[in-house]
Amino acid sequence: MTTLLLRFRSRALVLLFMLPIFAGAVSAEEWFDKKSEWHGFDRLHFTIAERAAYVVVPKEAAQGNPWVWRARFPDYHFEMDVELLNHGFHIAYVDVGGMFGNSRAMNIGDQFYSFMTKERGLAARPALEGVSRGGLFVYNWTARHPEHVAGIYCDTPVLDFKSWPAGKGRGIGSAGAWQQCLAAYALTEEQALSFSNNPIDHAAIIAKHKIPVLHIVSENDVVVPPAENTYLLQARLKELGHDMPVVSVPLGTEKSHGHHFTHPAQDRVVKFIRRHVE
Repeated sequence: MTTLLLRFRSRALVLLFMLPIFAGAVSAEEWFDKKSEWHGFDRLHFTIAERAAYVVVPKEAAQGNPWVWRARFPDYHFEMDVELLNHGFHIAYVDVGGMFGNSRAMNIGDQFYSFMTKERGLAARPALEGVSRGGLFVYNWTARHPEHVAGIYCDTPVLDFKSWPAGKGRGIGSAGAWQQCLAAYALTEEQALSFSNNPIDHAAIIAKHKIPVLHIVSENDVVVPPAENTYLLQARLKELGHDMPVVSVPLGTEKSHGHHFTHPAQDRVVKFIRRHVE
């Protein structure tokens, strides 16, 4: 009798652990550090690999617990994520700032992904969203784990650190960020300029795994020039028979050197992510 009782309790604990903790049926205080409000939704803060992380929880999770993994600047053009929350998506983020998509950032991403999927019960294939330098993380992690990515949406993304922060093409670059980038990769400038493992170099992996991709850019962006980043990747993917649609904004703001703008196609992004993740 005692043995049977122990087996029952063991199985019950396993089932309890596997339940999505975000549903509120389990005492969530046991795993996250604090809770805040994000545009009307609960945001649960925690730590992964000594880095700040959080997940925003929908009122009611969609079947399969779909989610979006946001890379860098998670509050920029947030309206689409709010709409996805309304459709039952979770929105998750881990801070990998200052790493420029290097191997350390990838290792942190691996731990974050494992935690979100294996321990928190979210879907095995999220959509990845990368804003600006977040493109470095999104595409480098995708190249590492293409089987785990349902789709990629990027907003004015950096796809080659020689473009930004190096500023070796048409862009204005950032001298300070370039030195940080070199340190993050432990490269000399000469080594960095011949580096061949940037996102623009991952086209073959994206095409092979048929990963859906959507970008938005502004044509007057001189911080992250689209010709050196998005359009270069688009051309390489086209040569491999993989379509990559791009939403084009004629003019970004003068204050941001063309890098920021009012988003003209939020519904298109939401539909893109829902179509490939749900």
